[in-house]
Amino acid sequence: MSVAKMLSIGRLCECNFSLAKSSADRAPSLQSRLFNLLLGLLPYKQQLASAEAVQAHVQKLALQPASHEPAGLGRGVDATLTKMGGWPVYYTAPASGFEGRNHVMFLHGGGYINEIVPAHWRLVGQMTRKASVVCVVPVYPLAPRATAKDVVPATAELLRMLLEDAGPAKVTVVGNSAGAGLAVAACQWLRDRGHRQPNRLVLISPAADASVSRPEQAEIAVRDPIQDIPGIIEAARLYAGELDVGHPFVSPLSGAFRSLAPMTIFSGTRDLLYPDSVDLAARARAAGVSVELHLWRDQPHNFALMPTPEGRRARAMILQAVA
Repeated sequence: MSVAKMLSIGRLCECNFSLAKSSADRAPSLQSRLFNLLLGLLPYKQQLASAEAVQAHVQKLALQPASHEPAGLGRGVDATLTKMGGWPVYYTAPASGFEGRNHVMFLHGGGYINEIVPAHWRLVGQMTRKASVVCVVPVYPLAPRATAKDVVPATAELLRMLLEDAGPAKVTVVGNSAGAGLAVAACQWLRDRGHRQPNRLVLISPAADASVSRPEQAEIAVRDPIQDIPGIIEAARLYAGELDVGHPFVSPLSGAFRSLAPMTIFSGTRDLLYPDSVDLAARARAAGVSVELHLWRDQPHNFALMPTPEGRRARAMILQAVA
């Protein structure tokens, strides 16, 4: 049975994971509906409409790389830039200092081809300021200059070092979209080598299966105001490099889920990737991992970062999870 059919007849409770049902059943707010319309008028989906569009976008970024400097952190947040493994890595902390804080590693989205953007930094600023945590933000290199073969182990090594340095402090990994997929792949890498897991994974609209091959996803893509299938497939091909797109580094849904950290997953039914979130939750739960899936009606990809009532509710839950 397809995920879409399973959802339509209300059988989510049989999938062995916890679902925030009140949020899933709640009609989208007026602001959310208007924001979906606005998103459809912006060029995001056009950039993913074809492989050629993605290639042109990547070529443009190669000539004019986007800035990764923090923008939108807000007041009361200090940011420090260092380098680890040759990557720029930002540390943010409340202005009152770093000592005695829990930690968050934030892995940004962007299809592995786009740089961190102000919406990501705003979330980092909110976590730092409101949850009083230290955030570690690796600026990982982008495809096709860097590919999954190198990015996943390097990210996992940074996380391993953070876990060692943090000692007894709580460490949460927060990722959105491609960054959420990278978070799962990095934790699978750590697990396979006998290293400690973080305390929790918070996955916002995770990109878990680069094949985008489910039949129902073509129908969902029509309603998705941001994403389209051809572009996602091409970006994944560039990121995969010499690996197959089904490799767990690229598609962590195909990897093993035993002994991973507890997961909190946010997704919406206007996101063409949401069936993978449902499957991710089910597979992790079947492997004994504690999972909360927050699947919200008519919400788009990355809704938890957006200036809507639904986005604000999701961010409040994220702040509670990382504090």
